[in-house]
Amino acid sequence: MLHHVGASPRRSCADAPDDTGASAQDRGSVAATSKRRPASRARRRRSPATWIRGGGLSTLVFLLPMLVVFGVFSWYPIVRAVVMSVQQTNLATAAHWVGLENFRHVLADPLLGTAVRNTLYFALLALVFGYPVPLVLAVLMSEVRRWRGLYSALAYLPVVVPPVVAVLLWKFFYDGSPTGVFNTIAGWFGLGPYPWLQNESSAMPSLVLEATWAAAGGTVIIYLAALLSVPADLYDAAAVDGASTWRKVWHVTMPQLRGVLLITLILQLIGTAQVFLEPYLFTGGGPSNSTMTVLLLIYDYAFGNSLGGDYGAATALSVMLAAVLAVLSAVYFRLTRSWSTS
Repeated sequence: MLHHVGASPRRSCADAPDDTGASAQDRGSVAATSKRRPASRARRRRSPATWIRGGGLSTLVFLLPMLVVFGVFSWYPIVRAVVMSVQQTNLATAAHWVGLENFRHVLADPLLGTAVRNTLYFALLALVFGYPVPLVLAVLMSEVRRWRGLYSALAYLPVVVPPVVAVLLWKFFYDGSPTGVFNTIAGWFGLGPYPWLQNESSAMPSLVLEATWAAAGGTVIIYLAALLSVPADLYDAAAVDGASTWRKVWHVTMPQLRGVLLITLILQLIGTAQVFLEPYLFTGGGPSNSTMTVLLLIYDYAFGNSLGGDYGAATALSVMLAAVLAVLSAVYFRLTRSWSTS
């Protein structure tokens, strides 16, 4: 028996079974088969019949109305604006190509520099005064245990008011006479009267004040929702460590809101760069062009002349503004990519 066992042939390493009982040759054939299967599956997926059987056609039919509406009302105006920026037309006569002449005309306009400076000034004031206000309100409201729903409704109420109605209401408040609402309140403290909208130095801050009041409510709700999602264990751990309220806000609340803060910041920068309603309804760009913004200048190009607007110049400036905002957004997200995730 021992001789029989010793005389039996030895198996090579290639034929040695693994833990599952399969030899190396079997494993090689299985691996080769598994390599061939994804390729055949990929070929089947690329075929139109497989795509239809997989539900691709029904998905396309389902998405087609949305794609058509999005293309007609979003992408077509953009493409049309780019085409009009290199044309001279008043939409009543035939357009003819002028190349980059509209861009040269806009860049040579001395009012463009004034509009850009005023827009940057508005954005700076809105960033300094308007950006922290919603955050402070949201933090205070998150600490309130009673009537939180009422405070949220009151904070969001200005957003419900139609923008035109809000501007006209505040224009009444900004009446420069001694009997104006704000001047009457200032008179109680022995101040005023002030020419809120009639003075070059106070016109733009007055616009920023109204814009902050009108838009802060929506941002407050966003911040409040983010604050309520912060784990309570973090605040409990900070309290055990003896952290004060300010340290809780700085070391717990702010890091948890970092991503939301970065998104709302770029949205505010884009929104303030496109400010139009407030300067148009409050001052019309005055006094002395102190509230003339880029979008208001675009409006004047297109509709300021009753005999026919310069739509080529208006669309050229619109394309330039869109390009600047696109570059600003790309650079911003590039610089803040690590901040929002770290």
